[in-house]
Amino acid sequence: MRARYGVPLGITAVGAACVAYAAGIESRSFRLRRVEVPVLPPDMRPLRVLQVSDVHMVSGQNKKRRWLQSLAGLRPDFVVNTGDNLSDPEGVPELLDALGPLMEFPGTYVFGSNDYYGPKFRNPGRYLIERSRGHHGLNGKNEPAIGILRNPWEDLRDAFDTAGWVGLSNTRGRLKLDDGIEIALTGLDDPHIKRDRYNLVAGGPESSADLALAIVHAPYLRVLDAFAADRYPLILAGHTHGGQLCIPFYGALVTNCDLDTDRVKGLSTHTAAGHRSYLHVSAGCGANRYTPIRFACPPEATLLTLTPRQ
Repeated sequence: MRARYGVPLGITAVGAACVAYAAGIESRSFRLRRVEVPVLPPDMRPLRVLQVSDVHMVSGQNKKRRWLQSLAGLRPDFVVNTGDNLSDPEGVPELLDALGPLMEFPGTYVFGSNDYYGPKFRNPGRYLIERSRGHHGLNGKNEPAIGILRNPWEDLRDAFDTAGWVGLSNTRGRLKLDDGIEIALTGLDDPHIKRDRYNLVAGGPESSADLALAIVHAPYLRVLDAFAADRYPLILAGHTHGGQLCIPFYGALVTNCDLDTDRVKGLSTHTAAGHRSYLHVSAGCGANRYTPIRFACPPEATLLTLTPRQ
């Protein structure tokens, strides 16, 4: 009996243990990533930028809410929210409570597909199959795998705007810090659902600002190429969840877009038209409510310290 059934039963037990760990422990093991990026002009003071992404708030996620609130203790110079804040249309009050302390700081934001639409249930295995076929997290019709339930994104927009955060849906904006430093911002709506309109923001950074940043939710190559060709020194994105289900000592299997897995999270570079930009992709701190698991890829936010170029 053991010779016949021992191995399959052992594999099943290990699989069940991994799922339990991924859903019950790692998905709530929140981390802070710290990164330095040399993009500032010489003699400019360092800037501390807190990037929060892919919160995917579901009502009742109290540990996540408290952790997000605690990030205000980092005292960043400004906050960048790279989208997908919701995974539950009832989660808006708790999301705003979680981000409330951070909204006391200057900030900017873009939206992702899950800010606009609620997720729908799907077999998690399809995520890997569709990626291998080149669909990049889309459904069989090459359309985003989102539901038809509409999220109250206007409530998010209004709350962020009231706090003074700068919305960047296919537009430009500026942040002025207390000491007079000005940050020129260029952002796009979510490329994952084809809402990006780069022609509305093309032309490169504003030269009169102290620093220019490019911000987008999903790091599709067409967007990264455009930002890099226009000579933005730093591009910030989210969306990938860092692969979400990774293999220890190997890394991510998918990115949910056409970005390569080597750059699924963290700091890297992107080159287009002979110009190189730094790229930071946040692994995010949440997951779709129907697949609330992470493995070898803990949820995170990032504190980027921007330093002068060498």
